[in-house]
Amino acid sequence: MRIVVVGSINMDVIASVDKLPLPGETVAASSVQYSPGGKGANQAVAAARAGADVWMIGATGSDPFAQATRNSLASAGVDIGHVADKPGATGMAIIEVGADGENHIVLAAGANGLLGPADVVRAASVLASCDMVLLQNEVPWSVNQEAMRIAKASGTRVCYNPAPVRKLDIKALEGVDVLVMNETEAAAFVATVPQGLDGDWSALGVLSDAGIGMTVVTLGSRGLVCYHRNGLIRLPAFPVRAIDTTAAGDTFIGAFAAAFDEQNVLYALRFGAAAAAIAVTKPGAQASVPSRSEIDRLLKASGGKVE
Repeated sequence: MRIVVVGSINMDVIASVDKLPLPGETVAASSVQYSPGGKGANQAVAAARAGADVWMIGATGSDPFAQATRNSLASAGVDIGHVADKPGATGMAIIEVGADGENHIVLAAGANGLLGPADVVRAASVLASCDMVLLQNEVPWSVNQEAMRIAKASGTRVCYNPAPVRKLDIKALEGVDVLVMNETEAAAFVATVPQGLDGDWSALGVLSDAGIGMTVVTLGSRGLVCYHRNGLIRLPAFPVRAIDTTAAGDTFIGAFAAAFDEQNVLYALRFGAAAAAIAVTKPGAQASVPSRSEIDRLLKASGGKVE
């Protein structure tokens, strides 16, 4: 698979705490670490480590974090030739991680907010020649619109992850082929979101009616559901002990995209779920993303098909 990721590049500041603080509460951190992240960059690293050829379209600032975040992408095999230099700070995420692996995240856009449609146009040739483009909500919406315009004109599939949540008219999703979101994000698009795998997910049909070929809703430790033209797939999660869920969703998306095949959707979903399961057993964002061999081992151990 040839994948282009248009999205954010951050430096994450991760504080490990026994429990996440309540409003107005101060808690002590047992450790603090810096780790390259950003939803776009995480998805790019996940796709590359899963075996895809990956190009990143994004931006970093003029601070010391710029080179560190670029190096992390390049070391994973991501082409960074279309990562723009912008003035000011590189994007940053302040992340609190509790003992149960759950987190609170605060974002400072930095250079991500300066990425513009012109930066996407300069990379039009790679967008037009790839198999899938991955989009999120940590860069200006005008950037996503330009990427969708180029992708649609060239027949490139668009996979959109509406995170962080941004209220959009469903008509804005006309250029989206695959929609991947968690329960919170799903609530912005459908009237009712069930609490688990066994619920009534028929409300996702409104997205299919809007032209989205496939909708995936990730449910954390409960698994995921996928609504597409052949019906509804309910896939339980791999049983693991989570220590940090920060990059779980991004890892799923990148690995799922790397394995995407319309003729074998279930395999791509299982592949992505296996990658996410491994990621939550490790601390950090990109540092937790597994290799192709790790994913294959988990699939084989669970009796799943390895391709």
